[in-house]
Amino acid sequence: MTKPVIAVIGGGLMGAGIAQTFASAGHRVWVHEPFDDVRATVVERIAAGLKQVGDDPAAVDLVAVTSDLATAVGQARFVTEAAPEKRELKREIFSRLVELAPRDAILASNSSVMPIGSIVDGLPTAERMVGTHWWNPAVLIPLVEVIQGEQTSDATVAATMELLASVGKKPAHVKKDVPGFVANRLQHALWREAIAMVADGICDARTVDDCVKNSFGLRLAVLGPLENADLVGLDLTLDIHRTIIPELDRSAGPNPFLEERVAAGALGFKTGEGFQQWTPEQQAALRESLVKHLVRHREDKGREHES
Repeated sequence: MTKPVIAVIGGGLMGAGIAQTFASAGHRVWVHEPFDDVRATVVERIAAGLKQVGDDPAAVDLVAVTSDLATAVGQARFVTEAAPEKRELKREIFSRLVELAPRDAILASNSSVMPIGSIVDGLPTAERMVGTHWWNPAVLIPLVEVIQGEQTSDATVAATMELLASVGKKPAHVKKDVPGFVANRLQHALWREAIAMVADGICDARTVDDCVKNSFGLRLAVLGPLENADLVGLDLTLDIHRTIIPELDRSAGPNPFLEERVAAGALGFKTGEGFQQWTPEQQAALRESLVKHLVRHREDKGREHES
């Protein structure tokens, strides 16, 4: 059976990763990228990505790149937008996709936090529009959140989840179209408390990260937060919460300490300083460590599946 053609709108970091994932699974992939300098490197970056994770380098031959949107989506059965996090830009792209993509193609948006409803509001055929939040690096993180907007049909959600599962992803159905979906709401709740503790002088940034990586972070891959609550007992969880919940940060917006860091030009890896100092060598080492960890995780899961 011929696999459906995939179109990816945007050839940046996430777009190239999504294209690589589908190509590795045997799909013909069109990548639309309007900027010449980015477009010129898409195939090269995907080839390097395939080599980095040990996938078949021939998969890059299934990827074609174009500056013409009509060419990219003309034969696609599934189109995913991976443009910058600007709502009006995404709305403009979707309005053109409605005109140019096949009527039965699913139209997906890869946004980190924007509800799909805010992107497609007022557009025709919204029943085939769905949020699909991929995680970076797209090739190695299994989760893709599938966000069902108010007008997204159940059939669109089911077909999207089936397609994602077929390329090795772990799709999660998000039934309510809220900002941040599920995983980012959890992640940023943790970040809010982490930043608040540093701002309050409880500890420094390295200590926060060490505490996470050497305690509950080790077990999160096999023991989720609600599984953990059930494991220790909800009565104990309730007792703990009566003490700790009132003490947690309740800021309604970004922490002033974070705003001060950004105002001072301390942007993290981009500038060599964020919550910590980062040399180029330290940055490269952390990135390499992350990729190796995720590749090992994928290999372990593959062996589990085979057995």
